[in-house]
Order: sequence, then structure tokens, then C-alpha cells
Amino acid sequence: MATVPLQRTGDRPSTALFTDQYELTMLEAALSDGSAHRPCSFEVFARRLPDGRRYGVVGGMGRIPDALARFRFGEPELEIVSRFLNTATVEWLRDFRFSGDIDGYREGELYFPGSPILSVRGTFAECVLLETLALSILNHDSAIASAAARMVSAADGRRLIEMGSRRAHEESAVACARAAYLAGFDATSNLEAVRRHGVPGAGTSAHAFTLLHTTDGSANEEAAFRAQVAALGVGTTLLVDTYDITQGVKNAVAAAGSGLGGVRIDSGDLGVLARQVRDQLDGLGATGTRIVVSGDLDEYAIAALRAEPVDAYGVGTSLVTGSGAPTAGMVYKLVEVDGVPVEKRSAQKQSRGGTKRAVRLSRASGTVVEEVLYRAGEPVPDPGALASRELLIPLVRGGETVAGLPTLEDSRALLARNLVSLPWEGLKLSHGDPAVPTRFVTSAEPTITT
Repeated sequence: MATVPLQRTGDRPSTALFTDQYELTMLEAALSDGSAHRPCSFEVFARRLPDGRRYGVVGGMGRIPDALARFRFGEPELEIVSRFLNTATVEWLRDFRFSGDIDGYREGELYFPGSPILSVRGTFAECVLLETLALSILNHDSAIASAAARMVSAADGRRLIEMGSRRAHEESAVACARAAYLAGFDATSNLEAVRRHGVPGAGTSAHAFTLLHTTDGSANEEAAFRAQVAALGVGTTLLVDTYDITQGVKNAVAAAGSGLGGVRIDSGDLGVLARQVRDQLDGLGATGTRIVVSGDLDEYAIAALRAEPVDAYGVGTSLVTGSGAPTAGMVYKLVEVDGVPVEKRSAQKQSRGGTKRAVRLSRASGTVVEEVLYRAGEPVPDPGALASRELLIPLVRGGETVAGLPTLEDSRALLARNLVSLPWEGLKLSHGDPAVPTRFVTSAEPTITT
């Protein structure tokens, strides 16, 4: 299996301190008593889906290899950890390089309660350090991608633009734009996502540009529109709700002509206004001018507008906050030590021991029936008359990234296919059970519980 050497990019910072202090204090204790080098297996999974969700989308898996490559303790990082770690642990971290194996669900794969979406294997010392890094990426990106996928389904083929950067931390805004594109959004307003991830960019103007064109205390909306058209061409989208929308539409067509690309409505009763604007545009001969709506949209609002003459949606706050579910609720648990399954029995926080694999079973029509989990090393469960697809793929071998991993475009296409494969009720926005059940099968083996 070909691998790609992990190399730290000079202009990208270390990710070693994107962690919790207790991971390093555990490391020190394990190094002290000699248990640090015991072979272990950790897994990432979600015990349940967020309330009201029928499926989850694996997001962020494509960012894991880069984050791992930059998980290095240079002098700035060592200076911080030396404040609470002993000298021997600091020196161990100085030379740290992950040397284990990692498997994961493909980005764009669906997941359900118990799905082992990430499997990390190596010594306890090297695996325990990656918990917070892995969870912070997967919990965030999966939450955003899951919300975005629901919006894509609700939009029913209409264009979606991510524009939530001003409602998020500057780094999470970039990850949100990437996750939204993975889920099927068409473009983002965030230029760092354009540069870093190749997401298509989009954007024209805000109300400030219209307000700028005020002369002697009098609004001159048409002058603002003419200036925008002169700079960006008649295919641009003009924001028509700064003052009076009816007059705004009239001014927009006067400035650009009947070939105007689009108008955007950012406030008010969007369904009613879209119908009025469509009638007005058609009456002015601008029959090809698109209507874009924005303003506190979520999947429910998008679904409610499905029957209206809306051509595109701009989504911000709800997208970057996971539309009510800002985290996927995933955990990173030790499941095997020295080849022996271990599991946690705490109330409502149970884990299932042993390194696991997973297959998804589907009918000949392509509709998914269930997901089956089984112990690694055991035979793949017999699917009977159903088609079976293995879910985990190699990501890292011997500390090196596996060559030829799926690209963001590959993952985007995979998710589109996966959404079509769900049972029809799985795409409903109403509450209900997970769209696909998960089932665990194994031969009897001793398991250590705590």
C-alpha cells in the first residue's frame, strides 16, 4: 500500500497544542509506570444522533491527515508543556511522531449511532495524544455537514450559497464553508475556503454599498445599482430591500436592463415577497432574472419556500451553528489493550469493546437496509441476498498518509449518492428513529469492563 511521507508545512502552525492538558498528564503517568507502550486501539463514534436527526454526515475526515502531519512539538510548544510536565516526558514529546495505523469512514459517508467512523491503533502514548485533535475536527465538521445536507435536501436542486463567516470564529468559518460544499452547497463567500480548499466563491454587495450612494441626504439606490453593474456586469445580483422592495426592483431593472442576473431579498416575509418580485420582474421583461433569498434561513425555512419562485438561497447563521446541533456528540474511546477488548459501562456512556469493522447492506435498488458492525479479524458477516459495502478505508499506515485518498470532490459526490440511498423517511425533517439501524455481531470473546 503506497503512503505519502508526513511533512510539516512551513507556513502552517503546529497542531500539537490543539489538545487538552489531561492527555499529556496521562502520557506522563503512563511513561512513568511503563504502560505507555502497550499496543492499543481507540475508536471514534457517536452514541446517538442529535435530537431530531435521522442520519449524520462524516465531515472533516479529509482534514485529519494534514492535522496529523503538523502534530509536532517544536520549541514553542515544548515551552508550554514544560510548565507542567517532567523533563523525561518533554524530551519524549520532542521526538514524537505518530507511527501507528488509522482507518476511517470516507468523508461524505453517512453514520448512525455506534458507527466506528475512526479507528486509531498504536501505542497508548501515541494514540491518547490524538483524542482532542480528532474529536474537534470530526465533531465540528460532521455537525456542519449534517445540517448542510438537510438544507441541500430541502432546497431540492436549487442553488445554495454559504455566507456565515461573520457568525463564526475565523478558522471555523473556513471549515464550515468546506463542510457545506461537501454536503452539496454550490459556493461560499469565504475567500480563505476558496484558497485553502478550492470551494467556489460567490458574493456581490451588502446594504452598505447602497447606503453609500446617498447624496445631500437623499438615497440614490439606482446610482448604487448602476455602479455595481458597471463594475461586475449585468449578470450580477442586486440587493433590492435596502429601502422599498418594489422601487428597488424597478431601479434594478432600470440600471441593468432586462438581462439582469439576479435580485436578492434579505428581509421580510420571503415567500410573499418572492412572489411579488417574480411578478414584477416578469412584468418588466426580466423573465430570466433569478431571485435569491437570505436572512436567518435554516432547513425548515428552505423547505417552506420550496413552492415559491426562489432560485437560490444564501445561508449563514444556522449553517455555521449546525442548525441547532453545533456538535456531533462523538467520543474517542479506548476499545482494546494488548489485543483484549475493553469497554466502559458507565450509565448512558457505555462503549463496546474490541476494534471493529463495519459494512452497510442494501437492496438491489440501492436502498440501504442496515449497518452491521463486527470485530476486526472476524469473518465479514454474510449479507444474504443483500449487497454489502465495507465502510472503513486505510488513512494512515506506519505513521504515513496512504496515497490516493478521496478528494473533496470525491467525497461530495459520495455524499450525493448516499443521500439517494437512504430510505425515503430518512430525508424527512420530522423527528424519528435513525434512518438506518446498526447491528453488532461477534463470536463470544472475553471482554474487560470498567
